[in-house]
Amino acid sequence: MSSLSPIPPIPAKRVKIASGAKGGFPMTPDLSIVVPVYNEAEGLPTFHAKLSACAQAVARARSMRIEIVYVDDGSRDACATVAGELPALGVDVQVVALSRNFGKEAALLAGLDHARGDALLFMDGDGQHPPEMIETFVGLWKDQGYDVPYAVKADRMDEAASRRWFVKVFYKLLNFGASTRIPEDAADFRLLSPRATAALRRLPERNRFFKGLSSWIGFRQIAVPYRPAGRTHGSSSWSFFRLLSLSMEALTSFSPAPLRLAGLVGAGLAGIAFLYGVWIVIERLFWGIPVPGYPSLVVGLMVIGGVQLLVIGVMGEYIARILSEIKARPVYFVADHALRHDEEPAAPVAADYGDVGVRPMILP
Repeated sequence: MSSLSPIPPIPAKRVKIASGAKGGFPMTPDLSIVVPVYNEAEGLPTFHAKLSACAQAVARARSMRIEIVYVDDGSRDACATVAGELPALGVDVQVVALSRNFGKEAALLAGLDHARGDALLFMDGDGQHPPEMIETFVGLWKDQGYDVPYAVKADRMDEAASRRWFVKVFYKLLNFGASTRIPEDAADFRLLSPRATAALRRLPERNRFFKGLSSWIGFRQIAVPYRPAGRTHGSSSWSFFRLLSLSMEALTSFSPAPLRLAGLVGAGLAGIAFLYGVWIVIERLFWGIPVPGYPSLVVGLMVIGGVQLLVIGVMGEYIARILSEIKARPVYFVADHALRHDEEPAAPVAADYGDVGVRPMILP
């Protein structure tokens, strides 16, 4: 029996893998911390040192084995290279480098697919999600039986008024008529227990909105207020238009609200048109007022035409999502994948380190 990792080897990439369990196979982590990163090369070593220290403290206190899974979402800097050189001290470290920038939701899915732990924890790699909260999340899971502890911003007073208004409108639309309410101001920073993780992995759709899906699966959930820390490096890559695009994807992939609103607008205009028609008839019959001509006709046609185009556009967004699901294209491709086991194992390791190749994992 070989002592190599169960991932089939190919000569594409050579990494060191340590064996830590009886029989030579690596022990399965109890918790996988998934961290999507994009152009975070300069601040990643500092973030990793802080995250590793917090993860080690939790692992020792809880007698757990923890791994960190960095997913590089096609960064334009040396983020993947820097991540591949991060030390695995007290925790296992995986680095999954995607072939291009597929977006944060795809990076989260890649982390979900590659994570070996029974439970998962999602957090951002820009330093704004405090690693110290990991201990709180694990305590809520282990001690109080919560399946999905999730972080919620305590307030948004540090943000522009326009952004706060946009976020409020987004969540109002998202929860409009929804059977499952998505908490306002909830972050991707959350822990999922083993059964919540298993439920999330069973969902087949490709267009994903993880905040919505995490709420949809149910189980015991609890909000944990937090204040985002300052970024370790640089500025956010989320422009207004990127946020708007993400909002549209979230709405069309998770909520029927746009279609329902379009229907309500159409019904409202039809009602107004009917009442206006009745009023014109009354004016003509009782007061002899002539029917307004060309201007009112043009305005009416423009309003109706604009609403029709709006509804067609909304329907087009949903049809595009349906087409994407039918095509069944992979959500992402992996360009490189490395796995290192911790260099300070909790128990003595009998097997030696060996150089083996790790095959990139690609969604079927």
